[in-house]
Amino acid sequence: MEKLYPFLFEPNLHAIVWGGRRLCPYKGLSLADAPIGESWEVSAVASSTSVVSNGAFAGQYLTDVISRSPEAILGVAVAKKYGNQLPLLVKFIDAEQDLSIQVHPDDGMAQRLHGKFGKSEIWYVIDAKPGSFLYAGFKDAITPEEYKRKVADGTVTDVLAKHEVKAGDVFYLPAGRVHAICGGILLAEVQQSSDVTYRIFDYNRPGMDGKPRELHTELAAEALDFHVEDNYRTQYDNLSNRANRVIDSPYFSVRVTELSGTFHRNLVKYDSFVISMCIKGDCKIRIRATQEEVLLREGHSTLIPASIADYDVLPLGEKTRVLDAYIDNKNRSLGSKITRFLHITSK
Repeated sequence: MEKLYPFLFEPNLHAIVWGGRRLCPYKGLSLADAPIGESWEVSAVASSTSVVSNGAFAGQYLTDVISRSPEAILGVAVAKKYGNQLPLLVKFIDAEQDLSIQVHPDDGMAQRLHGKFGKSEIWYVIDAKPGSFLYAGFKDAITPEEYKRKVADGTVTDVLAKHEVKAGDVFYLPAGRVHAICGGILLAEVQQSSDVTYRIFDYNRPGMDGKPRELHTELAAEALDFHVEDNYRTQYDNLSNRANRVIDSPYFSVRVTELSGTFHRNLVKYDSFVISMCIKGDCKIRIRATQEEVLLREGHSTLIPASIADYDVLPLGEKTRVLDAYIDNKNRSLGSKITRFLHITSK
C-alpha cells in the first residue's frame, strides 16, 4: 500500500446564476468570468469529482485513490457501512443573490425515487453582509394544500422562518426542512454525498442558459417536513484552542476550532476520514506518525485518511479557524439510523 498523506485538491468551481465574486479571492484564485456560486471542496459525486493536487496521487480522481485503499482512507467502519464510498460532500458557497426555496428528500425517498442517498446538511456562516438573512423551516403550521397554493401564487416565503445571520452562525438542515441561502452570505456546507434537490420556488428567474429553472412542487410536497420548531439555529460553544462540538448527527459530526498555537487532533478512535476546511488564516497539518506537513491555506480543504488521523494543526498567523467533519463510528447510537437504512436498501 502506498504511503498516505493529507490530500489537497484542484479547484472545483461551479458557475451558478445566483453566485458572486468572493470565492475566487477567498481561495487565492484569479477571478472567473461567470458568477461562482459553489466550490466543491471534497467531492466523490460522479458529476463533479475532486482531483488530488498534491503528492504521489496528484492528478488522480479522489474516487480512484479511495478505491485503492478504502479502509485506510475512509476507515474500516465507514468503508463497510458505505460500500467503499465517501459519504460526505463539502462546499464553500457564495450567494450574491437569493438561492431558490428548496428541500431535500430523506434517505428512504431518495433511494426509492433516485437510487441515491438523501441529503441532510449543515451551514456554517463565514461572512454575511449587513442585513443578510436565510430561510430555514416554517414559522407557522401550514398544510400541504396551503403550501401548494402559496407556491402557485408566489407567496411561499411568507410562511418561512427568516433568520438574520452573522459570521459563526450555524444551521442544521435535516432532510425535509425547507430552506434557502439568501444574498450576501458566504458559508461552508457539510452534507451527505448527494445531488438530489427539489426546487420549490425560484423567483421566476432564468438560469444560466436563459431558460426558467425546473421546479419540483409535487416531489417537494412529499419530501417536506411541515413541523414547526421553536428555534432553528444551532447553538454551540465558541471557545479558543478547543475543538468545539457543533453537531453530532447520524450522518456526520462537525467541530470548529479557532487556534492561536499548535493544536493536537487525534481522531483515530472514530475510525473515519477527516475533512478539514480552513475557514480563516493559513495553517500546516503535520501527521504525527510521519512528521509530513501539508500547507492548508484559507479557503481550502484537506481530506486526512483515517489511518493517519493523529495530527497537529500549526497556525501560521495570529489565529486560524478550521472546521472538521467526520463520521462518528464510536457512538453507536448515531450510526444506528443510517445502518438500518443501508441494511433495508441492500435487500
